Amino acid sequence: MRTLRDDLGYLSVRALLGGARVLPLSVLRAVGRTLGAAALAFPGRDRARAREHLALAFPDRDRGWRDGVLRRCARHLGTVLGEVAWLWSAPPSAILARSEFVGLENLTGALTSDRGAALVTGHCGNWEWLNLALGAAGVGMTVAARELDDSRFDEVARRLRGRFGGETALRGKGAGAKLVQALRRGRVTGLLIDQDIAAPGVYAEFFGRPAWTPIGAALLPLRTGCPIVPGFAARRADGTMELTFDPPIAPDQMGDLEVQASRLTALLTARIERQVRDHPEQWVWMHKRWRHQPGEGEPIWSAQGAQGRNGQPSNAAGAG
Repeated sequence: MRTLRDDLGYLSVRALLGGARVLPLSVLRAVGRTLGAAALAFPGRDRARAREHLALAFPDRDRGWRDGVLRRCARHLGTVLGEVAWLWSAPPSAILARSEFVGLENLTGALTSDRGAALVTGHCGNWEWLNLALGAAGVGMTVAARELDDSRFDEVARRLRGRFGGETALRGKGAGAKLVQALRRGRVTGLLIDQDIAAPGVYAEFFGRPAWTPIGAALLPLRTGCPIVPGFAARRADGTMELTFDPPIAPDQMGDLEVQASRLTALLTARIERQVRDHPEQWVWMHKRWRHQPGEGEPIWSAQGAQGRNGQPSNAAGAG
């Protein structure tokens, strides 16, 4: 049954990508919104988990407000699917015409021929649009990504990200070296750090609760000296994708590397939280973001330093 489901899913994706060549973006978005709304109508663990997470993140909001966010989130994720189908074959001029860059100079101004920049983001808005719009604008992108379970879907994702010269560094052995090489060629490395994954990390505060967060996005700039630029995609009401880039963060390479990376990871996580608060319907609330929790004595990092579970300063070296 799983093989049949995967086969049907793959054939459906291929059909959608093929049909997208003759359909305008507005129609693809409308189809996606309809599919997203329909998916929410069926009971499932994802919907229950999303409700739980919204209550955890916004305890001061009532159930009606949170359910409204969930409905808009379902439509948003469906819209992302329609947009990805459009991005599969849209010419760069069409992508750029529907993108609004805010602070792009913060990213491009940090680049040299032999030193790139680390673009850190989360699953906010349409993160694939962010990657492809930068590629369409002539910014060399190398993105870190997880290899998908089905190799056919993995190939589709890699071909999508490979448009306009994009590269993919699959998570695992050799990924770090590939990202370092990309930075030394003056490219931008794209890293998403808002999911609980099986990778080296720290517990960083996210909506007031510890969340296991990969630390690689902080270690990479600390070890190479390249700047870090937080950047995000957000869909506007008129359908334009707003792509915002913060001023670059120069990594502090003095002091204990692990402490600096932990604090930087917490700082970036706080920035992602602010983006999610601004656009709560444009995030992936069904992800198991708080799946793992710290044990006794494990530090919980914030932008100010580390604390223990009881809120007291942790004994993490150099924290405070």
